[in-house]
Amino acid sequence: MRASRLISMLLLLQAREVMTAAELARELEVSERTVYRDVVALSAAGVPVYADRGRAGGYRLLGGYRTRLTGMTRDDAEALFLAGLPGPAGDMGLADAVAAAELKLLAALPPGLRDAPTRTGQRFHLDVPGWYAQRRPPPWLAELAGAVWRDRVVTLRYRRRDDEVSRRVSPYGLVLKSGIWYLVGRVDDELRTYRVDRVVGVEPHDESFDREPDFDLAAYWQAQAESFLRGMLRAEVRLRLSPVGLRRLRHHADIPFGYAEAVAAAGEPDGQGWVTTRLPVESVDVAYSQLLGLGPEVEVLDPPDLRVRLADAASRTAALYRGRPAGAVPAGVDGPPDREGQR
Repeated sequence: MRASRLISMLLLLQAREVMTAAELARELEVSERTVYRDVVALSAAGVPVYADRGRAGGYRLLGGYRTRLTGMTRDDAEALFLAGLPGPAGDMGLADAVAAAELKLLAALPPGLRDAPTRTGQRFHLDVPGWYAQRRPPPWLAELAGAVWRDRVVTLRYRRRDDEVSRRVSPYGLVLKSGIWYLVGRVDDELRTYRVDRVVGVEPHDESFDREPDFDLAAYWQAQAESFLRGMLRAEVRLRLSPVGLRRLRHHADIPFGYAEAVAAAGEPDGQGWVTTRLPVESVDVAYSQLLGLGPEVEVLDPPDLRVRLADAASRTAALYRGRPAGAVPAGVDGPPDREGQR
């Protein structure tokens, strides 16, 4: 535990050049007294760490001292190679850079850890696209990735419905979601999101832009995704659910927010254990498809037209089974097909 902390302290000083005892204590989640003891231990081990006095002082490494990656454990090394995304990196035109970085990292590892990429590749693989999506990067992805890295303004030509629009964009970042690439960029004073596979042209400019230092791409994307999903829930249905129906509802409600809100809005169970609640849905048609799968474990109370549709579906389903012995063939059907599909 202490050895790992000493390595972390050394790497922090190497990365940030100078840090106070308070800053080190906060980063390492220890007391300042522990920091003082650890600095003494590093110095005793031959690491040239010393303290600057004064308001701008702190601990620093002497003369640009650098450490090699000899303190890495097997878990550290394998996690680093697991973190690589060769498919998406290749899509952005970074396959050679990633390969070169891995070779450099591999050369810096102790001999006993140099099988880390092989072990990781044999055990884990990330397949990003969905099942029915083609594995082919959008044609302008590499150009956009280059503009993102260099903070260069671009003009996008973008397909929107049946029109083509042109926008001057400061590209802040790229996001890969379910096999689809999205560009987050600033247009005038507004952040916008574009699907990269709808970009039909990119004109790079020599002009650079200054991004806000506190911009957080992951936080922005999470907020946008949540807002998008919530915006889809434009209707609401009122239900009675059995205990089984309430448990199974999570598997039938497409959007998790809807299920969470239904559970939160559920009243006290009645004498049969059923609860009444409200479920936000995308539309009545979508609700029909979702709730049909719950069968007799749900009763729609409102809206009336959805209640009528589900009642009709239940009646027609019951008519298929009523009065017919198990295994009987409906009229007009010659019999079950054989294994080759012939009757």
